[in-house]
Amino acid sequence: MPVYSMTGYATGQHNLAQAAPGQDTKALPQGRLGLEIRSVNSRFLDLSFRLSEELRQHEPALRELLQGRLKRGKVELRAGLESTQSDAVRDPNARMLQRLASVQDTVRTWLPDARSLSVADVLRLGAAEEAPPSDLGPALQALATKAVDDLVASREREGARLAKMLLGHLKQLGELAEQARPLVPQLVEQQRTRFLERWKEAMGLAEGGASPEAAQDRALTEATAFAIRIDVAEELTRLSAHIEEIERLIKKGGEAGKRLDFLIQELHREANTLGSKSAALELTRISVDMKVLIEQMREQVQNIE
Repeated sequence: MPVYSMTGYATGQHNLAQAAPGQDTKALPQGRLGLEIRSVNSRFLDLSFRLSEELRQHEPALRELLQGRLKRGKVELRAGLESTQSDAVRDPNARMLQRLASVQDTVRTWLPDARSLSVADVLRLGAAEEAPPSDLGPALQALATKAVDDLVASREREGARLAKMLLGHLKQLGELAEQARPLVPQLVEQQRTRFLERWKEAMGLAEGGASPEAAQDRALTEATAFAIRIDVAEELTRLSAHIEEIERLIKKGGEAGKRLDFLIQELHREANTLGSKSAALELTRISVDMKVLIEQMREQVQNIE
């Protein structure tokens, strides 16, 4: 199953004058139906609609369509009926003109100072008199279905790009963890040798001196305490486990965004602990490099459905 991003875009248009086989073209509304869908990341599925007046009755059907195909994201759907040049200005029918003239006479009987209707007023009122097309629903549903298919395909392509980037970062994190593993035993051995040399030097300056065995035991004790303070074996083990789990979720696909976000937080916690226990410049550098990679992953994971 692929990984889906929450970022996507799709648009479509449908000429309403295109009749289906056997359909009466005179019964068709004139114009062009336009639809646009945008989606960005969100914790939940957040739908908003911007529909023209003649399409608002179809919002429940559009909402059901989106809820059936999308799981997360802030999604905005815009749709409207656009006029083409050929039908931008329609000829008013005689019955409508007679009615407007009658209404105008009645108004001016009571309000003699009222101005006469202009051509623009007649066209506007005539358009308002027309009943909304009865067959916009099927055309809108078909156009929305095609646009949602395109949106899902767009989110899938973006998700594949994110998955590839995340897997590359996980590989780099694993390499950094492997670089850190041999550093701790080396540091402990160096510190033990340093403690032993300093202890012998101190005992040599003291009167009477001390036995080499006592100096060695004290050096080993100090080295052991130092090793406990800087031990990052548990952090590296947990970090490797998180890397394996994230890789498994990405390859499995599906709705993994929230779980990936949690695991990224855990990765960041382990990298922080690794840095706080660092007793060498090299370990500090590794911790910083890890946190840079993890932060880049966190920003992208928040965009996965």
